[in-house]
Amino acid sequence: MGHSIKEIAAALGAEALGAADLEVSGLAEPGRAGPGDLALAMSPKYADALTEGSARAAVISEGMDWQALGLEAAIIAPRPRFAMAGLTSALDSGPAIAAGIHPSAVIDPSAEIGPDAAIGPLVVIGPGAKVGSKARIAAQVTIAEEAVIGADALIHSGVRIGARVRIGDRVVIQPGAVIGGDGFSFVTEEVSTVEAARATLGKAEAPQAPQSWHRIHSLGAVEIGDDVEIGANTTIDRGTVANTVIGDGTKIDNQVHIGHNCRVGEDCLLCGQIGLAGSVVLGDRVVMGGQSGVSDNLTIGDDVVITGAAVVLSNVAAGRIVMGYPAVKMDTNVEMYKALRRLPRVMKTIDQLQKAVFKRPQND
Repeated sequence: MGHSIKEIAAALGAEALGAADLEVSGLAEPGRAGPGDLALAMSPKYADALTEGSARAAVISEGMDWQALGLEAAIIAPRPRFAMAGLTSALDSGPAIAAGIHPSAVIDPSAEIGPDAAIGPLVVIGPGAKVGSKARIAAQVTIAEEAVIGADALIHSGVRIGARVRIGDRVVIQPGAVIGGDGFSFVTEEVSTVEAARATLGKAEAPQAPQSWHRIHSLGAVEIGDDVEIGANTTIDRGTVANTVIGDGTKIDNQVHIGHNCRVGEDCLLCGQIGLAGSVVLGDRVVMGGQSGVSDNLTIGDDVVITGAAVVLSNVAAGRIVMGYPAVKMDTNVEMYKALRRLPRVMKTIDQLQKAVFKRPQND
């Protein structure tokens, strides 16, 4: 189904130029765009490739000459990357989930399915669970007892949703995510080596007798707010007693692990392969780069940025940008890195000075 340049520009709040009634049915890179595609040529380095394709229309940035680029129509995007959000949303048809309930779905009689919800093949929905109106549940999803799925939610194939999990409206969960598994919480009868090491900063001795680990069972659940997105194969553990909480608007990438009892604020951005140990509290609008992590029982303030691969071992005040292992303020980490790079030269200088001192004649 096509969309006119005029319609797309209006949806983006952008300016349409040229043949505004021209219709396009897809997006493409400039060099691969066909006559029915809208090319994404939002900087001169991309626009040069238009001659390699056959696009008739393109999204360009302010100041670019669309006619000189050989286009019949153009959309001017003042903030090109933001325009991408609207464009891809308008042209994304989403997964093919047939309306209604597939005959192979297994739904407990006590479960409630909202109007216009779509339930795919081999879905299992447990006792007392609730699925909101217009929610779409793809194939082979399992929804355990008393879980609640909000309106307009999209749950992709193979997702596992545990008991009593509450998921808000318009939530998107990508394939293979597990929401509401047990937290990783074990304890020894006597003080363990790990506990002693933490208390003494590594000076503890091994226990006199072998010790076994005993599970602390997870009795809580997980609460996920509205407009949250959760990536593929991400895991969010349920709380020990209180619930693990994910705030409204937070976006979580693939292969992220959020431990038991964590509380993540609103509009956070958690990139791939990060880890939050148990009982971490993130404020609102926290951004964590890929492969970063936070140790247990720490508090991260609002608007903090944690750069990629940083490891946070202490609380972070609101508004800070931290980097490194252990994570410190970014400017401090840069100075530390510069000093580390200078270290071989400094050691060479010290070595030369030592040799000069030892070679000096000794006074009688």
